[in-house]
Parts: sequence; C-alpha cells; structure tokens
Amino acid sequence: MAVQKLYAGAKLRELRGRLGLTQKGFAEKLGVSLPYLNQMENNNRPVSTAVVLNLAQEFGYDVTELQSGDEARLVSDMREALADPVFSGTSPSLADLRLLASNTPSFARAFLDLHTAYRQSHERLASLDEALGREESKLQPSPWEEVRDFFHYCDNYLDAVDRAAESFANRAPAGTSIHDAAISALAARQVTVNLTDSDVMRSYDPHNRRLDLSRRSTASTRTFQLLIQLALLTQDKLLEATLDLARFHSDAARGIAKIGLANYFAGAAMMPYARFLSAAQETRHDLERLADRFGASMEQVAHRLSTMQRPGAKGIPFFFVRVDPAGTITKRHSATTLQFARFGGACPLWNVHRAFETPGRFLRQLAETPDGVRYFCLARDVTKSGGAFDAPIRRYAIGLGCEVRHAKALVYADHMEIDAPEAFEPIGISCRICERKTCHQRAVPPLERRLRVDPDHRGILPYQVD
Repeated sequence: MAVQKLYAGAKLRELRGRLGLTQKGFAEKLGVSLPYLNQMENNNRPVSTAVVLNLAQEFGYDVTELQSGDEARLVSDMREALADPVFSGTSPSLADLRLLASNTPSFARAFLDLHTAYRQSHERLASLDEALGREESKLQPSPWEEVRDFFHYCDNYLDAVDRAAESFANRAPAGTSIHDAAISALAARQVTVNLTDSDVMRSYDPHNRRLDLSRRSTASTRTFQLLIQLALLTQDKLLEATLDLARFHSDAARGIAKIGLANYFAGAAMMPYARFLSAAQETRHDLERLADRFGASMEQVAHRLSTMQRPGAKGIPFFFVRVDPAGTITKRHSATTLQFARFGGACPLWNVHRAFETPGRFLRQLAETPDGVRYFCLARDVTKSGGAFDAPIRRYAIGLGCEVRHAKALVYADHMEIDAPEAFEPIGISCRICERKTCHQRAVPPLERRLRVDPDHRGILPYQVD
C-alpha cells in the first residue's frame, strides 16, 4: 500500500505565525534549508518525517494536528456548493479543490460564505412577499447554519470549555453524582431546584433564583438541563470569550451558539474527558454500558464520542449524526474524512435510515464512499417520550461510525468481515455530488456528469450516466 504524502503548508504557516518566527528562523529550528521550508509551506513538497519529528521535539507540537479534518471538510463543502446548477461550466478538479483548501483555506471559506449568501438571497427572493416592507429583510447569514458551521470547523471539540467542565466534575466529592454536585453548586449561588409537572424541560427565574425542571423528563435529561443552567450561571465569562472569537454575524447566531456551548459543557461534565475516554476504551465503546456508567442517554454518549479530539489524548475519530423520520439531518458532527451534506438529506443507502424499521435494535453496516474510504457504521432509533399520554413523542435515528481501520476497537464490529472488500456497501454523501453511475436509489442526476437518454432503453434509471 502506498504511503500517503502529507501536505500541510497552511498548518506550518499558522504555527510559524503563532511562534513569531521568520521563515529563516523556523527553517533553522526544523533543520531544513530556507527554500525547502518555503516549498513545504506552499505545498510544493510534502512534510518529511524528519520535519515531523523536529516539530514534536523542538516545539512539543501535536503532529496529529497536521492531518486535521479542515481540508477534507472544505473540499467536501466546496464540491457540494459547486454542484449547484448556477455553476454551469466545467467544475474544478478534485486535485484543484484540495490544493485550494490546503494552500488558501481562508479563500475557500470565503467562497463558501459567498455561495451561502447567494443561496439565501435566492430563497429570500422566492418568498419576497414575506420579506417586503420588513426592516429585518436585509440579507443575513442563517443563524442556525452559521452556528452549525462554527462547530463543524472546530472538529466539535472546544478545549477551554471541555477542560472547565472536566475540572468541575473532578472537584465533586468521591461518591457524589454529577447531578448532586450540580445541585450543590447551584445552592452555593442561592439557586433552588424544583421538580414540576410541566412539559417545559427547564425554566429559570433569575429574580427568584429558582430553577424548575420537568419530572416528565428522563433522569439523564434532567441532569443535562441542570448542567446547562449551571454553565450559563457559572461559566458566562468563558462562554462569552469563546463567542467573541467566533465573530458571529448576528445576535441570533450568538444566542444559539451560547446555548450550544452550554450544551457542550453539560455533556463534558456528565462524561469528563479523561474518565470517559478510559471507560470508552475499556468497554470497547459499548454505548449501553457507557450510558449506564455515566448516567447518560445513548444519544448523549454517541455525541460525546464524536468530541474526543483533545490534542495529545485523542480518541477514535467518530462521526455522529441524528436524522428525523423524513431523513432531515438535525445534528451532524464528524472527526473523520466523511462529511455530511450541508444541504438536503443523507444517502438513502446508509443504515441510519433503516433504524426506524427496527426499533430497539442496533444496525451494523460496512460501507464504502466513492473516494474508496471504508467505514464501520452503527445506527439505532431513539424515541423521546413526552412523559404523558397526550404529550408528543419525538422519534429520531442516530448514526455513529469510524473508518474501518478502527473497527476492531468497537464491540459492535465483532464477527463482521471487515477484511472482505465485498462486504462493504456503496454509500455516498449527496446525490448531486455522488459519482456512482448505477445507484438504484439515486434521486437526482449527478451534476458533474453528462447524461444520455435512450427512448428505446430503460434500466433502473431513466437515463445513463457517462
């Protein structure tokens, strides 16, 4: 198997900038010539093994950061954007997109922002009657999508928030649950916690310093909501500082992101990084055992597994996704090269869609994407009761997966033929950018391919893809 060359020019330039070194000074510390460093920083040459070792020894640099998921995310997002019919000409090659993402990631993000603005403008014009006459009709990025992309490009790992949550959890006295520790921390701030028979999961009255939690919620949900409120009350400076760095375009996006950060704190406090990583490895990532050990739901555990990307102590790079019965992606996080469609639904061949048909069961799948990367995928339905006969029930399916090279560390992959190429099912990201020519579940033609229509011939599809 050929060894993949490592091109990380943007990362080298970023590190040199943080260190305040000139190219000459940086080259001397790495033990290379100035022209050689210049070529590496411009991705004209790969990063050599000797340079990787010197980065670790000289600067204590976590060399796994050289292969962060930013480039793969940008390439995937640009391919999907370029599949928009507005780009009717010849699309850039995959090699060109990789070069752009690697050499000038800021330009790639600017292109994506521009396409997002175009798409939102197009959608606003389609509903002009709703927007006319409103002062707020000025074009703004979608707050929800802006926040989604913020977490997307952070690898869904926020070091300062994660460590603050872990520190809080580790300060709890031995034998004290995280739920009781949170109650005590709130009591120290004169906040009382009450259970109510309401369908509102959490309600805080700042004037009376009273926090109401619904007894209809599960124990794990009550603990999670308790910790969210604790984060909002005790970690405000940290959350606000993180939001300042994000530079959101609107107050709405900032507000949504703040709740997202508080949610992140809650999950990290329930499942502190070091303890959770150790338990995940010990149980071979058994969701049910981890949920029982940490008093969490399986969805919370699966989501937490996708965040274990602390430099120097990384877990398995997982992707995590949640879809509703209509196939709409409601949560998506990926520390792998697999990136989810930014627009539209996920590939119908993916097992997460079949989870609704088999409630209460784990579905396992060996899958291969068009780029030849193979994955182990796990899916299960999740039902969230409203806690009363007449309360609405929310149904979702969650998907968790990793590259197949990590599969042996998962209990769910036992007895699967992970070494048999024929065992892997073909899946894609989005029909618009999927290159498979004969997919029987294709919804729309691939926009990067020419089509042939033969009125005297009909196969699975009403056209043939060249």
